[in-house]
Amino acid sequence: MFSEFAGSSSLVATVAIPVLVFLARILDVSLATLRISMVYRGLKNLAAPLGFLEALIWVLAISQVMQHLDSWFTYLAFALGFGAGNYVGLLIEERLAFGNLILRVITPNDDTTLTKALWDADFGVTSVCARGESGPVKVIFTVVKRRDLPKALGLIRQFNPNAFYTIEDVRFFNETHPPVARATRGRKIFRFRSVKTA
Repeated sequence: MFSEFAGSSSLVATVAIPVLVFLARILDVSLATLRISMVYRGLKNLAAPLGFLEALIWVLAISQVMQHLDSWFTYLAFALGFGAGNYVGLLIEERLAFGNLILRVITPNDDTTLTKALWDADFGVTSVCARGESGPVKVIFTVVKRRDLPKALGLIRQFNPNAFYTIEDVRFFNETHPPVARATRGRKIFRFRSVKTA
């Protein structure tokens, strides 16, 4: 009976513990990825509880590693879970698609058609004249929600496939008059107000 118990204990230490450590690391690193993204965007109320869960799960995982220092499987599980957690965390963050982006489009041609298409699709647009190496160009700025980015890029490729564009994260914008669509009485409109400066 003792030998059976010892064999069972060895099986747990060799298989079950590393698997649990691996899963725990995936979870805590995924939470860390989401937390960092939320900290960057200033979402304090969401980042704080995620940080608590992340730390708790990490402590549980590292405690198992310290209790089984003679098991190389536990070391490998800890490291592999870290790598997998980064991948899973980024996948989750992309799926959630929260936050806003600024889309900057440079068009060498007349941008009237593209600008109108973006307006018709409920994107706020600011267009300015500029000059590039090959001559005059138009620069279009629009702030879009991350989940709406594929729609905006589709319009750019449709109406001006040769346009050059860059995409950047927006940490904060003035919500009293955002350059993104707002729903009012069933319709989406844009509100641009002049801002007085001292």
